[in-house]
Amino acid sequence: MLNDQDLLDLARAAAAHAYVPYSHFPVGAALECADGTVFTGCNVENAAYGDTICAERCAVVKAVSEGHVDFAHIAIWGNAQDCCWPCGSCRQVLSEFNKRITVTIGRGDGAFVTMPLTELLPHTFDF
Repeated sequence: MLNDQDLLDLARAAAAHAYVPYSHFPVGAALECADGTVFTGCNVENAAYGDTICAERCAVVKAVSEGHVDFAHIAIWGNAQDCCWPCGSCRQVLSEFNKRITVTIGRGDGAFVTMPLTELLPHTFDF
């Protein structure tokens, strides 16, 4: 298993591939599965803003499309003064696969925080 900083470094590298012609705010994510496989993602914007995909969901979709659904840890990085917190949709999508996934959230100066998803989304929607 990667440590917080190593996973965050992969997320930062993934942000370099972001397609952000509207916000000019690249975000990267690195999602580590229980078997150690890592999938990265970046945000991909669209002129129809609702069709934009966040970095976190990009990484999740890549993992699922390759047959991985046992997620252990995700790192999210954005070049901002504050941590790049995942949106509500990303929190809910992550909870679909692991309500207790570890989440590392970084900011532009290299500082980060790590917590379980249950702190970010204490009451998930579930059946």
